[in-house]
Amino acid sequence: MAWCVETQKSWTSEDPRTDSRSVRLQVEGVLEDFHHMEPVLVRKADLHFNMYSPEECPREFNGRMIWQDSDYLVVGVVKIHFTPYTIRIGSSETKVIKRLSRSLGTQLLSYHLRQDSMRAIQQVAKDRLNACNILADSLRNAITKAALIFSLVKLELGRLRDNWEQILLAERHEKNRKVEAVETLDHLLRSFPPDSDPVRSDLMAVQKRFLLLSLPPEKGENWVAMQIQERWRDLLKRFPRNAETADTVRQAIQKLKDALHYGKDPEVLNSHQGMPEELKQAWVSLIYKNTDNFNGSSLAELIKILGNPALGIPSQEMSRRMLTQLRVLAENMGQLERNTNFLLRQVLNGGDSEADAALPDRNTPN
Repeated sequence: MAWCVETQKSWTSEDPRTDSRSVRLQVEGVLEDFHHMEPVLVRKADLHFNMYSPEECPREFNGRMIWQDSDYLVVGVVKIHFTPYTIRIGSSETKVIKRLSRSLGTQLLSYHLRQDSMRAIQQVAKDRLNACNILADSLRNAITKAALIFSLVKLELGRLRDNWEQILLAERHEKNRKVEAVETLDHLLRSFPPDSDPVRSDLMAVQKRFLLLSLPPEKGENWVAMQIQERWRDLLKRFPRNAETADTVRQAIQKLKDALHYGKDPEVLNSHQGMPEELKQAWVSLIYKNTDNFNGSSLAELIKILGNPALGIPSQEMSRRMLTQLRVLAENMGQLERNTNFLLRQVLNGGDSEADAALPDRNTPN
């Protein structure tokens, strides 16, 4: 069999007594039976077996590699045993065995290719999953950064509202109504007994925090209702006071809510003559707009208004530059998010024709 494998040739033992290829006969003097051996051959090219392959052909005892000059590899041997003196060299039986070995080679090659395909499919699935994870991470980063940019826009809007209200308060020689309302509430809290802590101290801290915020009217009213009004209701329920105190609390909380509309109050606006009426209305409409509805077009309009010298508010040029930069960042993050979503769909869909159609044609001139 070793000779058959090494030489890639068939062998028929039609007479074991004269079988020159029988190792047992030569070494041990033992006769073998009648048989025919046929090597199962597969093309090296079909197995992608070449000089760059990591696998090597078997070697002889002296280290010489076999099959170097052959286009085939031996992947098995078909050995058929026969009744004595029923097999001959070149007989029809040997031809059948040769066809059998070829069929077996084809089957083994098919199995090999099937295994290669399975490994390739598994690797593609693994690579696709890794790509999806990378793209999903990029998408999360883009969304996080976009949210941060929007937060910075909201902070700048709050600063613009504060500047605007300070201008109006100075012109009308009025005190900040939010500060007045909080001072009233703090004064009432000090009249509560010490055992009302920590509810009392917590409420005072929340009211102080409110003065540091600059929320648009709708969100500000919700914040007051949830954070301040509810705490006062709980405090008065646990430590009841007379009707006059409860009424004063109610009025002060309502004053807090009304103060959120101070900068767009018609009476207050009419008293300000420092800018054209049309510009004033557009300005107030934008800075007091609910931030949930504040989109890219609103930001662009606000930047345009800030570029108008007739606006005349402190640091308007600095605000205009900052909002312009944030707008560019937001647009870039939006484009990155769209591109990442597109690539994620491409990977998940395996680059189907419908998704490929969405890609720009590189050969089409701009």
